[in-house]
Amino acid sequence: MTMTFGQSIKHVFSNYATFRGRASRSEFWWFYLFSAIVSLVLELISRPLGLTFGGGEYVMGEGASAAVIVIPGTSVLSTIWSLAVLLPTLAVATRRFHDSNKSAWNWLWLLAIPLCGVGAIILLIWWILPGTRGPNRYGEGPAQPV
Repeated sequence: MTMTFGQSIKHVFSNYATFRGRASRSEFWWFYLFSAIVSLVLELISRPLGLTFGGGEYVMGEGASAAVIVIPGTSVLSTIWSLAVLLPTLAVATRRFHDSNKSAWNWLWLLAIPLCGVGAIILLIWWILPGTRGPNRYGEGPAQPV
């Protein structure tokens, strides 16, 4: 079942920490888009107000060959948002794996692979692929919009 943007957000937040069941591609991707847009807006609000932490200027080398590297800080508001949606994001990602009849706990460890995001690319492919048709070991098809 395809969910709309609003239905997806409502369903994910009403199942804030529900790791059982299945999630359709539309539920997962609409929520991901919503979360990214909110994060971007909060980032754009935070930077001009100076609401950042970390970062700074670092000098590498000495004398005439010294280079100053500026590392931007992290937005406070965007970080708070990321922490607020961490649990529902993990929950909907888990349900998305369940839709493909896969255990998320076996696959989410791929995020720990640091080689140029290889693990994230593999996860991205799994989340893009369609789920199993009909019931599987995680239940009936993806949730219907409310």
